Order: sequence, then C-alpha cells, then structure tokens
Amino acid sequence: MMAEIETPNVARIVDRYGGDPDMLIPMMQDIQAQCGYLPQAELKELSRTLQVPLARIYSVATFYASFRLAPKGEHTIQLCMGTVCFLKGAGQISDTLQKEFSLVAGGTSPDGKFTFSPVNCVGACALAPVMVVDGQYYGNLSVDKAVDMLRLVAAGEAPLGDQVEGEAKGCSRN
Repeated sequence: MMAEIETPNVARIVDRYGGDPDMLIPMMQDIQAQCGYLPQAELKELSRTLQVPLARIYSVATFYASFRLAPKGEHTIQLCMGTVCFLKGAGQISDTLQKEFSLVAGGTSPDGKFTFSPVNCVGACALAPVMVVDGQYYGNLSVDKAVDMLRLVAAGEAPLGDQVEGEAKGCSRN
C-alpha cells in the first residue's frame, strides 16, 4: 500500500489567511516559497481545504508566469529573444540548446540540471546574443559557445569567456 503524502504546510498556510478562498494567490505564493514550486499534492490539498475546484487553482497557476508546476533546475538559463539578440542568432541558439539538453521553453531538463526560460529582453543589446546563467550575463554568443558553456556548467565548472558584470534583475540564484 502506498503511503499518503502529508501536506501539513497547506493547512498552516490556509489558516494564516483565515481560510479565505479570495486569498488563493497569496496561499499559492506561500506554497511555492516553501516547496520551490507548486507540487500537485499540495494543490489538491489546497483545493480540498478551500473547497475550490482544482481546475480553478491550475488556471491561476498557469496564468501567472511567476508560478512553477515543476521544480527549478540546479541552474537557471535565460536566453534573450529580443529583436537584436534574435537577429544575431538567439533563435538558433535556443533550438540547439533545447535539442542538446532536452529542454523546453519554461521547463526543466529531465536530469534536473537546467531550467530554461527564453525572455523578451535582458537589457544588454550591445552584447547580443545574450544569455543569463545563474544571474551571470554572457554575451556575443554563438551556438557552439552557448553549448560549450552549458556543458561546463553541467559539469560543475565555471565558464569563462565573454562574461559581463551584473545580475539579472528580479532573479534569485537558487
């Protein structure tokens, strides 16, 4: 017999908001803050406790880009897909990275190494194409440079090359 998953954090979170279904988004934010993403078991428990249809909870989770339904990878990759980066090859870089590392836009690789997020702009057009890995900017990329860099990151080595000072705004290095 399979053991039932305990979700004591959900009960505490719901209590913190007085069990008010109108506070669904803050409750989901708290669950994600504790778990790193929104696990299915916790969402089911939230649905049951609040008596809110699970479909409504999933519609909120998929509407807001800040919610994740899967764990983040060990490393985060943001590839700029803005006009200048795209014209300088970001599309080809994206296609190759997705094939090479089994990535999907907005998803995590099967081995848990990378979470891949194509983004509209990282504000570094002069260095196009630009990729932000774990908050560190890398510019003037080619397909080969991007692949080689991520292979080094996956192996636990710090990539060298066209690294630029600064961190991605609003990103954590978790």
